[in-house]
Amino acid sequence: MSDMNEKNTNPLLTVEGLSQHFRVSSQYTVKAVENVSFNIYPGETYGLVGESGSGKSTIGRSVIRLYNPTNGKIVFDGDDISGKMSAATKEKLRTNMQMIFQDPMASLNPRKKVGEIIGEGVDIHHLAATKAQREEMIQKILAKVGLAPEHIDRYPHQFSGGQRQRVGIARALILNPKLIIADECISALDVSIQAQVVNLLKDIQKETGASYLFIAHDLSMVKYISDRIGVLHLGHLLETGTTDEIFARPIHPYTKSLMSAIPRPNPVVEKNREILTYDYRKSGIHYELGTPHHVSGAHYVTCTDDEFEAWTR
Repeated sequence: MSDMNEKNTNPLLTVEGLSQHFRVSSQYTVKAVENVSFNIYPGETYGLVGESGSGKSTIGRSVIRLYNPTNGKIVFDGDDISGKMSAATKEKLRTNMQMIFQDPMASLNPRKKVGEIIGEGVDIHHLAATKAQREEMIQKILAKVGLAPEHIDRYPHQFSGGQRQRVGIARALILNPKLIIADECISALDVSIQAQVVNLLKDIQKETGASYLFIAHDLSMVKYISDRIGVLHLGHLLETGTTDEIFARPIHPYTKSLMSAIPRPNPVVEKNREILTYDYRKSGIHYELGTPHHVSGAHYVTCTDDEFEAWTR
């Protein structure tokens, strides 16, 4: 998405200062996400990348309100969904925001047939007036994700991993949501199947105009599908910008280390590739003391030497 479109379009999703803490005991609290802010505009894909345990999935689950945010504000399609929601706001959220989960087998009920799984949202929100209309909606969405009509009466264990993920995509799409949170939806699939699923998501976006929060740690896939990217580490959003900005001019040392780890399909280049290392404890950077900066369109967070020394005393 171009800068012009961003300036003339209101964000579909605005996340401001999101924090998500989990209290383990009276003495210990896990700060999974701390003061994260970003926007997602209509029809765009925002990629969220970072190593395992950085808080990516937690952000997705907080945005869709599977978790109650500890702090911060979440505005979706003009409605504040960060606190207690009215019945009308809940209904709007449940129909206009959907999630594709990481494990396609664990996220599908093994006791239900595919038709029941996909049609559950239709039944809950009373989107079909008759049984025939319900069946027609399910058949259409199955065709859209590349599954055959006879698959409607099969159980999840009768499908391959890629087919099960297509069922999960169909379940999310049947409500025609404005925002889809794809929580590492390709990480459990073979590489060839990953490409099929990502291309399917791109085709669906062109057809429906849906927005994606694409959570992944595969940088090549994130580069391929995303308009803008946010880099997450230890629960902090370190840097965000367009895909070209992040890959061509990474600012934060953690982002640079991620980029240096990407294999190159050229043996000559790969032989001389220098992998950068980033150790947060030795970096001289403290995320809690960081302040936002704007550099050539990309945003990142840092702190001064004096701030870091004051914190470490």
